[in-house]
Amino acid sequence: MTSDADPDVDALFENAETWQAERVALRAILRDVGLVETLKWGKACYTYNGQNVAIFFGLKAHCGVAFFKGSLLRDPDEILIQQGKNSQAVRLMAFTSVAQINAGEARLRAFLAAAITLEKEGRKVDFSQKHNLEYPDELTQALDDDPDFAAAFEALTPGRQRGYVLHFSDAKQSETRTRRIEKYRQKILDGRGMNDWK
Repeated sequence: MTSDADPDVDALFENAETWQAERVALRAILRDVGLVETLKWGKACYTYNGQNVAIFFGLKAHCGVAFFKGSLLRDPDEILIQQGKNSQAVRLMAFTSVAQINAGEARLRAFLAAAITLEKEGRKVDFSQKHNLEYPDELTQALDDDPDFAAAFEALTPGRQRGYVLHFSDAKQSETRTRRIEKYRQKILDGRGMNDWK
């Protein structure tokens, strides 16, 4: 049942500077459960019927598998990690060694099987929370003061709006929130997200 290797992922893993042995071990498991391997966002991604199921990640402290619909997975032992306080869907299963991967293989395979079942059933993550953003006062004031800025902000995709609101709101002091808004004002007027280069 092992899926074909993607030559782009081969090249990515051959040139990896960290977690080399762990990448090989996780890749073997991910390909063995019938997922299709591809390269997305510069990472090894694993899909089922064209839908993203899991992606390899490597950080400084650990590496592992991120499940795109991880919040829907049953996890009574709380093994899966929420990526950040604002992450609604993705959950990570982290490892620090091949021995740890071997010890957790059965559990990883169970999560993968459950994630594939979610795709077969067409289950969706409820992202309604992302539409209930609370704008910081400084952003509300900036939008009220400048109709062009307000129009540009409203024209952004919901994801870009969310990224900006979370970034601005995350600052503890009003001065910092105001500085962040001014820093990104031109990008917003240009219709770009925080991480858009062009």
